[in-house]
Amino acid sequence: MEISAMVRQHRRFFQTGATRPLEFRLSQLEKLSAALHKFESKLLDALQLDLRKSPFQGYATELGLVHAELRHARKHLRRWAAPSRRKTPWFAAPSSGWVQCEPLGVALIMGPWNYPASLMLTPLVSAIAAGNCVVLKPSELAPHTAGTIAAMVADAFPEDYISVVAGGPDVAELLLRERFDKIFFTGSTRIGRLVMAAAAQHLTPVTLELGGKCPAIVCADAAIELAARRIAWGKFMNAGQTCVAPDFVFVQQGVARAFLGAMERSLHEFYGDNPATSPDYGRIVNKQHFERLVGYLREGKVVCGGTHEASALYIAPTVLTDVSPDSAVMQEEIFGPILPVLEFGGLDEPLAALRDRPTPLALYVFTRSRQTETRVINEVRSAGVCVNDVVMQIVGFDLPFGGLGDSGIGAYHGRTGFNTFSHQRSIVRRGTWFDAPVRYPPARMSLGWLKRAMRFLLAG
Repeated sequence: MEISAMVRQHRRFFQTGATRPLEFRLSQLEKLSAALHKFESKLLDALQLDLRKSPFQGYATELGLVHAELRHARKHLRRWAAPSRRKTPWFAAPSSGWVQCEPLGVALIMGPWNYPASLMLTPLVSAIAAGNCVVLKPSELAPHTAGTIAAMVADAFPEDYISVVAGGPDVAELLLRERFDKIFFTGSTRIGRLVMAAAAQHLTPVTLELGGKCPAIVCADAAIELAARRIAWGKFMNAGQTCVAPDFVFVQQGVARAFLGAMERSLHEFYGDNPATSPDYGRIVNKQHFERLVGYLREGKVVCGGTHEASALYIAPTVLTDVSPDSAVMQEEIFGPILPVLEFGGLDEPLAALRDRPTPLALYVFTRSRQTETRVINEVRSAGVCVNDVVMQIVGFDLPFGGLGDSGIGAYHGRTGFNTFSHQRSIVRRGTWFDAPVRYPPARMSLGWLKRAMRFLLAG
């Protein structure tokens, strides 16, 4: 179907009001849950074909998270959608006021290739819960997953309610010419700017989940073995292709050698003597990204890893030292299994360096000192923070996940996701048995009396 006709079809269905009742939304969440179970093996196979994710990794980092989001939304949707009573001023008496969440309309969700199932379907849960119609645009760089999601959606939902559009940048451009009521995009900062510019033509609200260079700071008082283990896990999961993965590490002098040794031991424990044979280690998504990443290997001293195989799109988990702050690997988002490690003396050094950088999606600090923790959080801007671990700040439902500045706009997960796809509509109901004449012309009091009266009349 032609894209403009498809969007019109979605809008006509939305305008029938069919998506608004809570029972309808809950039933559609049930359908999505059933579809996920039905297509689970096909989705896990697709993730392995696209990114060489093992079934364990595919479920742990993708499908399991979507199931959890679904369970949470079904459990709490009635409370989220319930009208919220609000105070009204004395000037409006007699009256009552409330806010009710209403669906925005037809939403476009554009997904990435690195977590092509979870980062497409998790916002879909929020959009369904909020009562919207949805057009999904999965990434063409994960074609097997995109095709499986398209088959799953077609099997579960009417095409005028939820549909999938396949294709590359040309299709994305056509979609962005249409008028949507919400655009939710996950991807690079560069493409995020293009999405926002296109949305501005229709004044469409956007949520942009982008990326950036997420720093980790390891202080001398940290639990070094644990810090290395957790950083290695978060960095090399999905072969480093994770938006909140630590991009580089500042480690304090005096513990740098211990940290590097612990990092090597952790990598050996995770992936064995030869990570290429580990079922838990992924591959680079395509040749273009592979060649970009291999270029970074020349920009520092390889402490461990460094091996690569173009035919398999394989790059070993790699740690670099002696890296210049001005090098490409320190200026560009790496998005791969290469971890630069830089040493620092006093805490002033990394804090000063990070202040001049674009705002990252995540900031990680490892320390036993609450004073140090507080100082880092207060002096370095980031969208999210995790202390003494990595990635955990995006797990769960009560902490919003989203960007700031170059790392994005808006947030989702749990109730925040529901609100992202909802309009907070303010409503006031006035009584008719009293109508204060003071509101109507001609003026019945002096300016001085008006000033005094408004302090009382506009109080809630």
